[in-house]
Amino acid sequence: MKLLLRKDIPDLGLCGDVVDVSSGYARNYLLPHHLALRPTKGNLKIIEEDKKRAAAERERRRAMLQATCDHLQGAEVTISAACNPEGHLYGSVGPREISSALMDEGHSVHPDQIKMSTNIKEVGTQEVSVVFAEDISTTVKVWVVAEKNAGDLEDEEEHPKDEEAADVEGDSATVESGAETENAGHEND
Repeated sequence: MKLLLRKDIPDLGLCGDVVDVSSGYARNYLLPHHLALRPTKGNLKIIEEDKKRAAAERERRRAMLQATCDHLQGAEVTISAACNPEGHLYGSVGPREISSALMDEGHSVHPDQIKMSTNIKEVGTQEVSVVFAEDISTTVKVWVVAEKNAGDLEDEEEHPKDEEAADVEGDSATVESGAETENAGHEND
């Protein structure tokens, strides 16, 4: 069945295109949702306004995607993941984790826009492509680092305590010497 599209539909066509679809898809989805019309001369005239509106929307979306791409240029994200001592991750870092890390840094990137041949399975650095449209893309540097476990955190907490103890001992020595100086001043009176 031939239909005239009123809106852009991914993998089918753009507004104003005459497309050939199955009759079930036309009757059950496109026509009830007002996404398409039968291609008559009257409907072809009506669709001109929709074509202009759709072209303006495509241009606005394209400008927004280009601005997002420019903002993302040169971005780097760090993702910590659990790994063994050799640096092999217990799981993997994929588009969902990268997208989440980018969103935490204020970038609007959907996991579907991140293109990877395979997920990252080792600690290290990798360049990952982010594709917004056919001709709008950039790369992001992803740093995967070993996640600190509870034992590492306890070791780090012990060392600052030793330094704090040394500072406290130094402060008490200063106070004692100050007290001795005051006492020496009173003995002379």
